[in-house]
Amino acid sequence: MLNQLTIFELTARLAKRDVSAREAMQACLDRIQRVDNQIKAFISYDAADALAQADAADKALADGAKHEQRPLLGVPVAIKDVLAVKNQPMNCGSKILGKFISPYDATVIEKLKGAGAIVFGRLNMDEFAMGSSTENSAFQLTVNPWDTSRIPGGSSGGSAAAVVADEAIATLGSDTGGSIRQPAALCGCVGLKPTYGRVSRYGLVAFASSLDQIGSFTKDVRDTATILGVISGHDPRDSTSIPQPVTNYAAALDGNVKGLKLGLPKEYMIGGLDPEVKAAVDAAVRQLQKLGAELVEISLPHTDYAAATYYIIAPAEASANLARFDGIRYGARVDGTDPIELYSKTRGAGFGAEVKRRIILGTYVLSSGYHDAYYLRAQKVRTLIRQDFLKAFEQVDAIVTPTTPTAAFKIGEKSDDPLQMYLSDIFTISCNLAGICGLSVPCGFMKSPKLPVGLQFLGKPFGEETILKIAHAYEQSTGWHQEKPALEVVNAG
Repeated sequence: MLNQLTIFELTARLAKRDVSAREAMQACLDRIQRVDNQIKAFISYDAADALAQADAADKALADGAKHEQRPLLGVPVAIKDVLAVKNQPMNCGSKILGKFISPYDATVIEKLKGAGAIVFGRLNMDEFAMGSSTENSAFQLTVNPWDTSRIPGGSSGGSAAAVVADEAIATLGSDTGGSIRQPAALCGCVGLKPTYGRVSRYGLVAFASSLDQIGSFTKDVRDTATILGVISGHDPRDSTSIPQPVTNYAAALDGNVKGLKLGLPKEYMIGGLDPEVKAAVDAAVRQLQKLGAELVEISLPHTDYAAATYYIIAPAEASANLARFDGIRYGARVDGTDPIELYSKTRGAGFGAEVKRRIILGTYVLSSGYHDAYYLRAQKVRTLIRQDFLKAFEQVDAIVTPTTPTAAFKIGEKSDDPLQMYLSDIFTISCNLAGICGLSVPCGFMKSPKLPVGLQFLGKPFGEETILKIAHAYEQSTGWHQEKPALEVVNAG
């Protein structure tokens, strides 16, 4: 089945002309028809446009185009509904954008298209990327392909589920506090959050501008390295984009981790960590040791303050960023007798409960009486958290942790308890606060029911090459990434 192939496998076959890009794209579309009524990863997709892009890729291949120059030529890649793709709808999982159609491509989309990818489909997500379960979407409930009674993680739940269900070869998502790594762990695929500034945010609808970063979901680490090489690089349209050289990440995957020092933070082995998750992570750490890595216990002393810090800074930035959705400039509008009534009616009808909760929280911590007590103090603690990591990286090459404290939980299990939901990201949010890179790879399964467990690698700022190298060596010495969920086929219509 062509839709089950990795980027590396598909491009090798396309280069030999064993298969066509149209056949690969059609295989993904057929798979969506068969299983997405059940998974609900896609909000929408344009099959005719996708096949037209595939035909253009086939023509380019027939004319002698090489994957060395266009590494994603003919590869179907689906997109989280928070990234602008010209002439495609963009709703951010919300009602407030109405029938908005993007007038331009995000920088990462330009780069994907330049590399020959077939960019198709809008993937479900928590509204405005606010959530850990994809239960906050205004459109539908995406489920976990391993157990359809459970959540896929969030906010990029649709992106993770689509890759694991083989509905796309790879997908893009965004990560503000774990929104790529957490669903990758819970669904059982590879998810990367690059260093802040590594990938342009131009064309990404902002949740929290100092935390957001675009990354990918793939079936293995080599594919992650390939996509990172395509979407990275300086962009003058993004003032936070950093002019850092982009290396050939895939070429660095040599399987050799001998002598590399891996830090084990004692603060991450907490009481709420599921025993089976801990056992899988411990086994993965022993495997890394067998491969020649050296283990070093480290301390990240301000870890306990990460969640509180994040849930002050992120809502504060969200309340400012989401002020633009006012019913005046674009998107949905509910008329009122004056501008204030128009704003309140539009935003009241357009935003869901979680988005409203975070806007209210963010507005509160930015208000004149509380700004210094909350927001300013949180920024100071954020600096301490970053310093913890930079100090640790003086001793080690990368840090190894669980990605999540538990496996995927039941749909509705945490919906009435926002604090418990927020703790789903306890191991991932520090990475965003510190601006470093993080990667989640499959490292085992819970026994009953069979649910994936994720292993997280955290790297130095712009240390993607190192964490990809370590993760690839681990992945190639185990078989976790090759396991597939047994989905029942549900015919559409």
